[in-house]
Amino acid sequence: MIDDDSLHDTPLRPETVAVHAGRADLAALGVHAPPIDLSSTNPLPDIVHGGDSYESMATGGHPLPDGGNVYARLWNPTVARFEEGLAELEHAEAAVAFSSGMAAMTAAILSHTTAMGKHHILAVRPLYGGTDHLLDSGLLGAEATFCAEGEVRAHLRADTGLVVVETPGNPTLDMVDIAAVVAQAGDVPVLVDNTFATPLLQNPLDLGARMSLHSATKYIGGHGDVIAGVIACSEETAQALRRVRAITGALLHPLGAYLLHRGLATLPVRMERQQRSAERVVAWLAEHPAVAEVFYPGIDDERGLIPRQMRGGGAMIAVRLRDGYAAAEALTGSVRLFTHAVSLGGVDSLVQHPAALTHRPVAAEARPGAEIVRLSIGLEDPEDLIGDLAQALARIGVAVR
Repeated sequence: MIDDDSLHDTPLRPETVAVHAGRADLAALGVHAPPIDLSSTNPLPDIVHGGDSYESMATGGHPLPDGGNVYARLWNPTVARFEEGLAELEHAEAAVAFSSGMAAMTAAILSHTTAMGKHHILAVRPLYGGTDHLLDSGLLGAEATFCAEGEVRAHLRADTGLVVVETPGNPTLDMVDIAAVVAQAGDVPVLVDNTFATPLLQNPLDLGARMSLHSATKYIGGHGDVIAGVIACSEETAQALRRVRAITGALLHPLGAYLLHRGLATLPVRMERQQRSAERVVAWLAEHPAVAEVFYPGIDDERGLIPRQMRGGGAMIAVRLRDGYAAAEALTGSVRLFTHAVSLGGVDSLVQHPAALTHRPVAAEARPGAEIVRLSIGLEDPEDLIGDLAQALARIGVAVR
C-alpha cells in the first residue's frame, strides 16, 4: 500500500497528470468539475488593493489575493486552471493561453522581438501556413529569415530575437532535431510549435526550447468546438507573454478554457488510439499504387528522433499522389467518412489540400506541391477509414483521364 507522502514523492505518469492537473483547488471549493467563471469584471475590496493588483497583471504578473482579479482581460480563474494543467503536462513552470493559436504566435513574436529591441527572426520551414505568412509579411515589425535546420547558426544576427521551428512540420511531417537547433541558437530563444505532437509525444522544453506552442484548437480540444492557443514556458517568459496578452486583449474565453481543460483529461486515450489507427492507415497507403509517397514521422528516421525526441509518430499523415492535383481533387471530393475540411486533431477524421487552403498564403517556393493531401486520423475504426480511402482512390483513374 502506498501512503500519501510516498505518492507525492513519486512522479506521476502523463495519463494521470492529464486527469488531475489544474484541479488542486476543487475540493476546497466543494466542487468536482472545474467551475466556469464568466465574470467580465470583479468587485474590488478597495482602491489601493484593486490598483496594485491591476498593475501586477498589466505588467504580466498574477492577481493579488482577496479580490484582486479586477477584469477578465487581465485574468480569469477558469483560464488559469487550464494553463496550470497544460504547464504540468509540458514540464513547464507556466503556460499562457490565448484566443487562438495565431494570437499565441503573435504574442511570442512581439515579446521576443520588437518589445526587446530585436528585429530579426529565424524560421525553419516547413511551418503552418498562417505562421509562415505572418513571419513573411513583416506585419509585426520584425524581419524573418527562412532557413534549413542545419543553417540556424549561420543566419544568426546580433538582432535575432527568436528562432521558430515546427516539428513535426505542417503539412509534410518533417522532423526537426530540437536539441540541435537549440545548440545552434545559443542564447537566442527557440520556440517550437508542438501542435502535431502534443505534450503526450514530445516536450520541447526538456530539450532546451524556451517555448512550446500549441494550437489548442487541435488535439488538446479534440472535438472541433473551440479556438485557442497556448504556450508553455518559464514563469519569466510567461510574464512577458501575459503583458502582450493584456495589451492586445487576446485572452482565451473561459468557456473555451473549460472545454480545453476537459480535453486534457482524454488526450492520452485519444492520442493512443489515433496514433495506432494512423500507423495502420500509413501501412496501407504505402502499398497503394495511386500513392507516390507517404509522409509520417518515423519513416526514414535515420537520425533516430523517435524515440529520442518524440514518443511515437502521432496521427497526422500526408501523401503525395502520383497523378497530381487532379488526383487530390478527386480524393478530397470522393471521401465519405473523412470530412473535407481544414484543421486537425479531432475525434473525426479530416482531409484537406494544403496548397489550396492552409498554405495558400505561403511563398510559392515554400508552398507544398499540388499533389499533396493531408489526413488527420480520428477515432473511427481504421478499417472503415481504409475502406473510405480505397473507394475514393479508386475514382482517381477516372478523374485524370
